[in-house]
Amino acid sequence: MASNDSPAPRHRVGSDRWFYGCLILLGGSYIVLILLTLLADGVYVLMEIFLHGQWPAVRNVLVSEEIWYATKLSILSSTITTVLALWVAVPIGYLLSRFKFPGRALLDAILDIPIVLPPLVIGVSLLILFKTGGVISNAIAEKTGIELSMPIDFPYAIPGVILAQFLVAAAFAVRALRLAFDEIPFRKEEVALTLGCTRGQAFWRVVLPEARGGLLAAATLTWARSLGEFGPILVFAGATPMRTEVLPTSVFLQFSVGDLVGAVTISLGMVLIAVVVLVVVRVFGHRDLAGRALR
Repeated sequence: MASNDSPAPRHRVGSDRWFYGCLILLGGSYIVLILLTLLADGVYVLMEIFLHGQWPAVRNVLVSEEIWYATKLSILSSTITTVLALWVAVPIGYLLSRFKFPGRALLDAILDIPIVLPPLVIGVSLLILFKTGGVISNAIAEKTGIELSMPIDFPYAIPGVILAQFLVAAAFAVRALRLAFDEIPFRKEEVALTLGCTRGQAFWRVVLPEARGGLLAAATLTWARSLGEFGPILVFAGATPMRTEVLPTSVFLQFSVGDLVGAVTISLGMVLIAVVVLVVVRVFGHRDLAGRALR
């Protein structure tokens, strides 16, 4: 029988240095790469301003009515997309997390399609969808005399910007919320059900408040993804100035005409907007979560 006074096993001092060193080296290299790309953008613009007299070009971008329109449209469309994405992501994420049903694996695979498909393919697919719908409605009108038309124009219009963002970003919101629901013990719902709650009441009173952090993470991810969406918007909604132009397409347009200074300036503006929004959301979101935990 081992004595209670036996010494505890000695810890080998310095035995984990290589392990921690590898973690820092591998993880830090990626973080350094991100910071270097942002630093390179800033240094490039400053060099062009002070060494090559490109301040007029930068100023033109900063005061351009077209760029300010693209900024407002980017922020507005990303916000609308986030709200719409959460409306569909919450029920889908909860369904996949809590229930097993025939076709569940197929549904799970379908939700990955917008994530794995190239963005340009998504834009082309949206165009084909609405083109096919137009052909079908015309055929029905010829045969029956009944004209079917969409109440909202999507291709090459602002609703098309939101739809293109939504199709991609909602898939990321579903993934984030499913993980959030998976981390909530099912026993809490069972307790609510035994106390007389219906399934819907248990969801609204127990599950959804517990998933508040996941909702915040999903909203942040969806908004950031929508802000940076480019391929589907360019193909499906176009890049018409003062109409469907958003900040990513503004960068593309500036780059396509050889205005690298303007493209980098807009890119830095996007970085600034994203950082401000993400910091505000996380700071106030974490404060709210901490306050709820204390209560």
